[in-house]
Formats: sequence, C-alpha cells, structure tokens
Amino acid sequence: MDTSRTHPWLRRVRDRIDREYGKPLDVEALARAAHIPAGHLSRQFRTAYGMSPYAYLTARRIDRATLLLRGDLDLEAVCRAVGCATLGVFVTRFTELTGLTPESFRSGLAGDPAGSVDGPGAAAAAGIEAMPVCLAQRVARTVRNQEAPARHRPLT
Repeated sequence: MDTSRTHPWLRRVRDRIDREYGKPLDVEALARAAHIPAGHLSRQFRTAYGMSPYAYLTARRIDRATLLLRGDLDLEAVCRAVGCATLGVFVTRFTELTGLTPESFRSGLAGDPAGSVDGPGAAAAAGIEAMPVCLAQRVARTVRNQEAPARHRPLT
C-alpha cells in the first residue's frame, strides 16, 4: 500500500476525532467523510495507531474527562461534555480505562493537595493542560485494565 496516500487521510480522521470527540461520531460517519469503506478505515487505523477508531475516540473522551473532573462540573455535565451517550456508559468506560471510578478519581484529587492520584490516572491529573495536545495524549493515554501489565508473583 502506498503510504503517501494513506497517511494523510488517516491523520485527517484522527484529527477529526481529536477535534470533535464531544460530538456523536461513529466509524461509518468517519469513513463517509474520508470516502472509504468503514471496514477499510478500521483496519488501516488499527494498523497505523494500534487501536480501532472507536477505541481511540473512547480513550480521547476519557482523557478529556480526567481533566474536566478536576473542575467544578458535576458527573453528568462531564459525561455530556465528552460526548458519552449515558452516564452508565461513561462510568463503565472511565473505570475500564483508568482503573478508577470517576467519583474515586475526583475524591483522590480532592484528598491530595498536589492534585495527583496514584494509579493509572495519575498522569492525566498531574497538570498536563499546558502541554501541546500531541504530547499530552502520549503522557495521559489511558490503558485498558486488560492491557495493563500483570504483576508477577513468585511461585514460592
């Protein structure tokens, strides 16, 4: 496959997800805008970025939610701001990706004067707002619990 033609449209799709994560987006809509079949988009996106477009969108929404939870917005307002369909879906995805519920993430921030949280969400809570988006996403990228490395226990 000719990467000179592939990468620009993949970057446009990724950039659109980064810009419009709060809006209803699905793979079909992203594929229509890129003028390619949805299956092709999913395969190429996964090859280029290591995750499906939906997983990238979800991770982007949760990354943003970790920043919004530092403010005064209530949980439903954060859920709406990041484009999640329902509060239940938001709480489930947040917990899957960070290992903490939104409430425990927020209470961890309130209990620590430095505003940090121990655990997978710590990088997102450490004041990354001033970083460029591309760097902040690498630093604060959430990791699904099943992707997190397992702790090795000695057999004895």
